[in-house]
Amino acid sequence: MVVAKIAPSLLSSDFARLAEECERMLALGADYLHMDVMDGHFVPNLTLGAPIIKCLRPHTKGFLDCHLMVSNPEQWVDDFASAGADLFCFHYEATKDAAALIDRIHAKGMMAGMAVKPGTPIDVVYPFASTLDQVLVMTVEPGFGGQSFMPECMQKVRDLRSRFPDLDIQVDGGLDPGNIEVAAKAGANVIVAGSSIFKAQSPADVIALFRKTVEAAQASA
Repeated sequence: MVVAKIAPSLLSSDFARLAEECERMLALGADYLHMDVMDGHFVPNLTLGAPIIKCLRPHTKGFLDCHLMVSNPEQWVDDFASAGADLFCFHYEATKDAAALIDRIHAKGMMAGMAVKPGTPIDVVYPFASTLDQVLVMTVEPGFGGQSFMPECMQKVRDLRSRFPDLDIQVDGGLDPGNIEVAAKAGANVIVAGSSIFKAQSPADVIALFRKTVEAAQASA
């Protein structure tokens, strides 16, 4: 059975203290460190890239879950592998040959994830699910943090979970203590959250709540 994994989005961290922020999140109970990579083309925002991952890698043993919101993700596979990324998640909408890209990611020693935007039907993932380590269902439009959760995306999670019970299903966008139960009951087990963790009075309590809610949903399923 899949297990709950909580992945704070470092997009909401203090970038001037990125390594410290990563270690702080791990100490507070995080499982993954979610790294939002944006190129200013596939999405309008511009954030970090492989050079930052490479600099960060010696300072943390945490699992670097790299979500590439970029055009032509193929061109970055080698760089992120060399930088020390653990999981390379690309957007279905950004590639013309997902199968070849998944194979290449695995050949470079990384786990492979596929993300879909809110407007993309989930059935595009089905032909590739057996070769993927994770599927990311976006619950906001990719590109900026702090957006509101889109509950209509939960039908995608339900459909995906019913067909692939052993798949890691990640949700990203607007997750907070007020909607985590909806996502967990739909079948999501990997929870990305930025603002609701980093801006919380007690980030550890939010992480613990997310985990408890996912585990409770799994137990009652």
